[in-house]
Amino acid sequence: MYVWLEIKQFITFDGILNPKATPAIKEIMQLSVSENNVTNCLPLGKAPDLKYKEFYETSQFITGLILYPTICIPGILANMITLIVLSKKNMLTSTNAFLSALAVSDSVKLLNDIIYFSVTLLSKTHKAEANKAFGYIYPYAHFIFNMSACISSWLTVAVAAERYIMVCHPVRARLICSRSRAITTSALIYFVMTCVAIPSAMRYKTILVVDQDTNTTQYFVEITALWQNETFASAYNWVQNFLRCNIPLLILITLNTCIINSIRKSRANKRNSARHRVTIMMVVVMVTFILCITPDAIMTTFFGYGYHEEEDFLVKGIREYSDTLLALNAAVNFVIYCLFSRTFVKNFEALFCAHLKRKKLNSRKKLTDAFRSLQQCTDQNEAVLFDFCYKYYPLKVILQKSVRTKIKNKRTNIYDTTKEYVRLC
Repeated sequence: MYVWLEIKQFITFDGILNPKATPAIKEIMQLSVSENNVTNCLPLGKAPDLKYKEFYETSQFITGLILYPTICIPGILANMITLIVLSKKNMLTSTNAFLSALAVSDSVKLLNDIIYFSVTLLSKTHKAEANKAFGYIYPYAHFIFNMSACISSWLTVAVAAERYIMVCHPVRARLICSRSRAITTSALIYFVMTCVAIPSAMRYKTILVVDQDTNTTQYFVEITALWQNETFASAYNWVQNFLRCNIPLLILITLNTCIINSIRKSRANKRNSARHRVTIMMVVVMVTFILCITPDAIMTTFFGYGYHEEEDFLVKGIREYSDTLLALNAAVNFVIYCLFSRTFVKNFEALFCAHLKRKKLNSRKKLTDAFRSLQQCTDQNEAVLFDFCYKYYPLKVILQKSVRTKIKNKRTNIYDTTKEYVRLC
């Protein structure tokens, strides 16, 4: 028979057991966690300073239920389209190999955020199911977040390094920059950064707490024994933060400065305009990355904030927005490619707009044939024009004000009216 103990002073508001207090709780209660990790006790939960609680809840609502689905769902679709476009034969370059790998990493990040949105939405309707989902998903979601963030950071650095070589050392670029080497580098980044992120997969574990009064089970996320070691936790956090944020930021700022200076010096050379357009596109990608990751780097590295066991509601509220910026960075690259790369747009249109183009050409051919036939018609009955319009174009176009005015004007013959109609179409 277990002894009841009020443990509210050892549990944070979101259900994370304080790593320092957890051994004390187990020692006092003399509990041995079963195979199912079930503890027969009732967590009453300690609510930290509630001064910014409303701010945090509002931030969570805005980001989790509005911004994340708005950003992530289109972002995933955009990254899928990017992968398809970049796989075309005329797009198989070394730079596009890095961009394809970046699209995969960004998609993983966005899928992880979609899961967060789903759990947040579930918490508004089915709290018990949301509590269970959170308890089991969060330890893995934390790992996926860190892994994808590290991979995206260093893939962006790889793109910057390649652009720097191509712009500032064009002779060496022919020997160094190849698609096979880009693929190998991307695979190496994926492997190394995944290994770096593995300890974060062991940061949390799920525990079950049974309320004997109501016979219900609550799911909580607890710091593991490994991460209760302050020396290990502090050392790993510094290493990971520098690898994920600080070192990539410094490298990107340095390389971007060199690239921009080189572009300014050679802007007059029109023969390099196409290459410079691609380079400017990459610079925009890198600047976007720098702007989106900087708040996360500041909070995580210099203030040590950002983990779920954080009790300050102000920090957690700000963290919601900094994480949203990371999601935005993962979703926005497709838009940048469309704005700056004519080749990308042409391939996109060839793949996804070919049917519309064929339909437009067929409609134009029919319209031309019908117009020629109508041109030979001497009968100026308005019904001829309406029959022609209804046959080849939708009613909403026919009923435009200027066309209606022309039809009502008896002094305008059918040829001029049809010509005006074709111009409007």
